[in-house]
Amino acid sequence: MSRTAFYSGSFDPPTNGHLDVIERATHLCDRLVVGIGANATKAGLFSTDERMAMIHEAAAPIVAKTGVKLEAVVFSGLAVEAARAAGAGLIVRGLRDGADFDYEMQMAGMNGQMAPQLPTVFLPASPQVRHITATLVRQIAAMGGDASPFAPPNVAAALAAKFAAQ
Repeated sequence: MSRTAFYSGSFDPPTNGHLDVIERATHLCDRLVVGIGANATKAGLFSTDERMAMIHEAAAPIVAKTGVKLEAVVFSGLAVEAARAAGAGLIVRGLRDGADFDYEMQMAGMNGQMAPQLPTVFLPASPQVRHITATLVRQIAAMGGDASPFAPPNVAAALAAKFAAQ
């Protein structure tokens, strides 16, 4: 029987922290659906198609090593509804610190009420990526800094190209 997990976020851009959660999630499922949230009221740095391509490329070594099937989908509504549509049996969320925990507990409670059959599993970030946020990675790249310690090589290159063009 297939076990599908759903991991959602904006992934703008995908970071080493996101890859850490993806790799840890592969121990819980044999199919991982990465849900890329599209917010109609907020323009992202990268298009959802660009984010999807970056995730597939960056996660390819994880997929090759674990054999987990990875899919990326774009959604614009509730994450819990996107998880249902993907056929997920659980939602995966990464935790960096106590602030994440407080927020994610609220979300898990709300999602649990809307979809009691779809539990949320929290995965603590590895110490080496605990400090990474997509917002900080974007800011570093926008100010001409090197994002490569914080993002996969393909993403760091895309960030450098994006800000060089501006």
